[in-house]
Amino acid sequence: MTAFPITHATTLKAPPPDASLKFGTVFTDHMFMMEYAAGRGWSNPRIEPYHALSLDPATCVLHYAQAVFDGLKAFRGTDGVIRIFRPDRHAARLNQSCERLCIPALDPALVEQSFHALVGLEQRWVPKLPGTALYIRPTVIATEPFLGVRPAESYLYYVILSPVGAYYPEGMNPVKILASERHVRALPGGLGAAKTAANYAASLFPAEEAHRLGYTQVLYLDGAEHRFLEEVGTMNIMMKIDGTVVTPPLAGSILAGVTRDSVLTLLKDWGIRVEERPIAIDEVIAAIASGRLEEMWGTGTAAVISPVGELGYKETRHVIRNGGIGALTQRLYDAIVGIQYGSAADPHGWARAVAPATVLA
Repeated sequence: MTAFPITHATTLKAPPPDASLKFGTVFTDHMFMMEYAAGRGWSNPRIEPYHALSLDPATCVLHYAQAVFDGLKAFRGTDGVIRIFRPDRHAARLNQSCERLCIPALDPALVEQSFHALVGLEQRWVPKLPGTALYIRPTVIATEPFLGVRPAESYLYYVILSPVGAYYPEGMNPVKILASERHVRALPGGLGAAKTAANYAASLFPAEEAHRLGYTQVLYLDGAEHRFLEEVGTMNIMMKIDGTVVTPPLAGSILAGVTRDSVLTLLKDWGIRVEERPIAIDEVIAAIASGRLEEMWGTGTAAVISPVGELGYKETRHVIRNGGIGALTQRLYDAIVGIQYGSAADPHGWARAVAPATVLA
């Protein structure tokens, strides 16, 4: 494990009580930083006190949105061990997003080490209450000050941490989603498969519209025909129809979710049939009406598994499983959470323990 230079904060904050935690509103005492300059590459990896960034008004990211990020979590197990869930996969996905926005690649091993080093330093911020975690947010932004449409020649990579509770106030309770006929998240060939700031900016208006109608999130349909399921605003979508799990394929407009991949791997381990294929909204509505749709759920880092209890489409609300949680949905949630907290077997080695050498006593 690389030993990074550390500048310690002179004053340490008190972590809030675990039971009071929301999502992404409190931040720890330190952050990881590293810069890129053309001709020099990525350099000066270090940990510093958490602080505001100073940016020139002409900084590229403020005008042309050359920014990517990722999100993963560290968990304190019942055995006291702190584990980070699939950091290698998140480091790889961060680079995939960078490539799409012409941001120079980072060393994946160094990215993963930055997670471990910062979490190790901030271990007292990892909450203990079941359902809580320490959220890790790696980010890359273009920092060159200029006005002109081209890739920047300087960048900042930084990592911040936030102790979090459940992403949805409902917790594991079924959520309500609205299939949008008007709004488009992404098109093939666009930014949909990258985790960019621009994607999330585009989702704000549809999400607010859905909230006003009593829904938790938006289920986006394809941008060409407004017919085929893509993904929910913060989740990939899956459903069980006639005993088979069906989910939209990764065809360039859907983010390759790490939780999505984890679920598909578990389903394969369990011998459950899976189809990654285009699925039309009309097929889903017909399956609900006939009782063939047994369960529907979303997958994502923030909420892990979110059962869907109601699907809105064309001003009609379709209730799924009488609004309850399906057996497979619950099994998937329990399996992944068990791995994350170290209370269940981890045959694929997804939960990486924070090395004792990086943890301060």
